[in-house]
Amino acid sequence: MPYGDLAAQAVQEFRSKDDLIKHNCTIEEREEYEPHLELGSTVYAGIDYERILRQAEPEHEIIVWDGGNNDLPFYRPDLHLAVVDPLRPGHELRYHPGETNVRMAGVVVINKTDTASREDVATVREAVRSVNPGARIVEATSPISLANGHDLGGKRVLVVEDGPTLTHGEMPFGAGVVVARQEGAAELIDPRPYAVGSIAQTYRKYPHMGPLLPAMGYGDAQIRELEATINASPAEVLVVATPIDLTRLVNVRMPAVRATYRLEEVGGHVIEGALKDQNII
Repeated sequence: MPYGDLAAQAVQEFRSKDDLIKHNCTIEEREEYEPHLELGSTVYAGIDYERILRQAEPEHEIIVWDGGNNDLPFYRPDLHLAVVDPLRPGHELRYHPGETNVRMAGVVVINKTDTASREDVATVREAVRSVNPGARIVEATSPISLANGHDLGGKRVLVVEDGPTLTHGEMPFGAGVVVARQEGAAELIDPRPYAVGSIAQTYRKYPHMGPLLPAMGYGDAQIRELEATINASPAEVLVVATPIDLTRLVNVRMPAVRATYRLEEVGGHVIEGALKDQNII
């Protein structure tokens, strides 16, 4: 999903992180593409979906359409998966196109069951069943860890989270806040008193956010404002819970540590079984 000159970005191919620089990607674009590149996958983006498909088909055996809850598949998939969030019960039926994806999916993953309440997990499960009784439902956890075993105990910590999740995604916290609390941080620094420019405007527009910093970066000017906000805070450690290595884009005065997470199915290999059923693997 590109941001900017969409005509020039009709078909984009990314094979390494150097291509992110070549295409002058925003933080939001990097958040979508970089994790896949780190796994060795080729990433395509743009708005001419047929050209993208034709370019990808000759070299690849499996194509994953990642709509990021902002899109519907523009091709008929062999397997349609949707992920729902029990930390936001009700959202799975409240928003488009998320609700439509839940209705269409062959497999629905209820993620974050390790941090959500069982009541909210049950609420989401019932909602999925009400609109898509034939879907396979998978429960999964998202274990969070700090890179290099960094110790946050007793430290004053500033957490940077994935931007869209916190802003229009309406989450008051993300993985960085969870792991900072788990690791015994003495204080979560509230960055709002130190926010400048468009970062301060973001807090006024989305007042539900707690003591954390959304990784806003729709252009160079906003990235510099994000950098200034970080460096103005009294934090001893920066926890980067956005899916990218933020320190490649901003220069910060304090040590920075990345928080990463992965998906683990609970009670079996349902997703793998669904892929095998469709002869995808």
